[in-house]
Amino acid sequence: MEATNESASFGVVGSQRGWNNAAPGRVLQTIMQSRVGNPIVIIDEVEKAGSVHSSNGRSFDLTTSLLPLLESATAGNWSCPFFEVRFDMGWIGWVMTSNDYRQLPAPLLSRCPPLKLRPPSLEELIDFGLQQGGKRGISEPSSEAMVETLRRASLHTSQISLRTVIRMLDLAERLEAGPVTQ
Repeated sequence: MEATNESASFGVVGSQRGWNNAAPGRVLQTIMQSRVGNPIVIIDEVEKAGSVHSSNGRSFDLTTSLLPLLESATAGNWSCPFFEVRFDMGWIGWVMTSNDYRQLPAPLLSRCPPLKLRPPSLEELIDFGLQQGGKRGISEPSSEAMVETLRRASLHTSQISLRTVIRMLDLAERLEAGPVTQ
């Protein structure tokens, strides 16, 4: 799930019946549809999750709603707001990504201590680009141009990222799929 698309807790944990679009949350729906009680749930860019406030000032933010699902004492006896039944959600594996963990609230950090990963090196980015280029069927001249561009760019900036390489691969695919001139 992308946290940037989940401005409130409803998408993850669900909402009570009586609301206009009441439904169980996506996590519980996934468990019920797949019949897998221990899914791995990945929430991307959790620091960008928004918050919705009701007219009486009540907050429905994503990170606060996750807390009972992350704490083993409460996850094992979690009450679904839609079904109004208790479920054992303690078997769920949670992975949350963040560009800046310092923007996350302290209660979430206490339950999910961050693992800080170093940025990939230039050589790792080049290897990734070549591997993915091969899988995508990108020609050798396009792959060589990508490697040369990455090497030259690295002389001027340290901001080359995996996202940059993926964009280069996408561009190479589009250019190679373009009209053929004779």
